[in-house]
Amino acid sequence: MSGASRTPEVLEITTNAGVVQARQRVRALAQECRFSLVEQTKLVTAASELARNTLVHGRGGTMTASVVEERGRRGVRLVFADQGPGIPDVDQAMTDGWTSGGGMGLGLSGSKRLVDDFALDTAAGAGTTVTVTKWAR
Repeated sequence: MSGASRTPEVLEITTNAGVVQARQRVRALAQECRFSLVEQTKLVTAASELARNTLVHGRGGTMTASVVEERGRRGVRLVFADQGPGIPDVDQAMTDGWTSGGGMGLGLSGSKRLVDDFALDTAAGAGTTVTVTKWAR
């Protein structure tokens, strides 16, 4: 693959099985990009947290996964999108330990630390989109 990204793959995240499928697909893409085991684990962990958020808080959605090449580097880009209620207070949601459910409160902030690029787009009543990219070392 040289210079261009291939067609992204879209997976539905509407059940627990969708979360598992998302994790499996992310691991396969990370292996394809020759990520180290540590880097694979970081990306799969972030993807697992974000997929779970998509299911639980966003009431289901999608993960769009692709291998990307930019500025001479190769990586995996994941876009998690839902049409749920949105995140009313992004600063609070990005605070370690804060949770709107029964989790540990590390989903968004922890995921951000595990990847190289992190973008969050949300609006009350309009859903949430989280885009993350992990670059091969």
